[in-house]
Amino acid sequence: MNKVLVCRAGLLPYSETFIREQLMAYSRWKPVLVGTHRVEPGLSVDGLEVRLLHSATPTLRSRLYKRVLRELHVAPPGGVRRLREEHAALVHVHFGTDAVDYWPLLKRLNLPVMVTLHGFDINIHQEQWQRDRSSLANRRYPARLLAMSRQHGVHFVAVSEAIRRRAIEYGIAPDAVTVRYIGIDRQRFAFSGKPLAARARRILYVGRLVEKKGGELLIRAFARVRSLVPDAELVMAGDGPLESRFRAAAAQAGVAVQFLGSVSREEVKRQIDSARVFCLPSITAANGDAEGLPISILEAQACGVPVVTSARGGVTEGIIPGVTGFGFAEGDVDALGDRLLQLLRDDDLAMSMSAAGPRFIAEKFDIAHCTRALEDLYDAQRIAPAVPVGTLDEARA
Repeated sequence: MNKVLVCRAGLLPYSETFIREQLMAYSRWKPVLVGTHRVEPGLSVDGLEVRLLHSATPTLRSRLYKRVLRELHVAPPGGVRRLREEHAALVHVHFGTDAVDYWPLLKRLNLPVMVTLHGFDINIHQEQWQRDRSSLANRRYPARLLAMSRQHGVHFVAVSEAIRRRAIEYGIAPDAVTVRYIGIDRQRFAFSGKPLAARARRILYVGRLVEKKGGELLIRAFARVRSLVPDAELVMAGDGPLESRFRAAAAQAGVAVQFLGSVSREEVKRQIDSARVFCLPSITAANGDAEGLPISILEAQACGVPVVTSARGGVTEGIIPGVTGFGFAEGDVDALGDRLLQLLRDDDLAMSMSAAGPRFIAEKFDIAHCTRALEDLYDAQRIAPAVPVGTLDEARA
């Protein structure tokens, strides 16, 4: 069985369950998860082979050391030797930012490299990176990413067609980017059996409380919904830097919103099972950051909960419009409110979408099928020319 080194910086934030679940779904390749450090608190990586390039418990000294290595764009001492001892056939890095940081090490392994682009790593405007005065490495990120994309043996995986289009706009060659959906575990996320018509008129939001998720727009739309459907509820699960702003928006609108903070995967499932509608009103942030294809909207549909979303990949690929959910234009609060009202008021519509959602996910986003397609790409990439040692000098500019 061929071995693949799957690289991420920190192992693993709670928000990156999709990486762990994808690794658990491999069938033909043996994954070894490689990171620079452990994230505490973070996801359990029990059941996975793990290799750390730095101390398991970050200290101030180790953090400063990693910062210096990143700014100088050099490999950690001993890292190349340790990873060569794995005798891997391929390296797969999640996020373009991590791929650029790992590049001084990867180019010396002389292995094919695949990079999954998820969202912010390709959507944030290049000039936004270049204006970053806090980090030389950040300022050079766009140039280094594009230089890497021109190397033999480097291929990119986009989590949606929307991300692939953006990567091409960014300057990556079309034949260097392939779409592979991550998918979800349909055993974990399955319909609970409780009909939507028997549930409270509850709208559920799950996501970070950040600009691109559009939570403030949802609160504004909910104020109108609540005036017309007095027993409507809004539950927002997640934390983030804009929590106080969202709470203030709810208070100003005069609506009660349940803020749950960060919750476990098990609690996310419980919340989905009690929801009538799942809503992710994503927008493009001021710096260009935007969604790729949110896993949360797939999980909701798998559980038989209709979705209302404006996420880029979500609207065009992650739902069947009018069948499993509704899409609407970014920032259109009135359209958002109208879609929510339809699903809260019309039992027949909600029940029809509830039945269609699991079928759609089974056909297109089953994690076992999606991971087999990724492994097929590994097989093709493994026989491609490896990365030449010592290349990419132009990315140091």
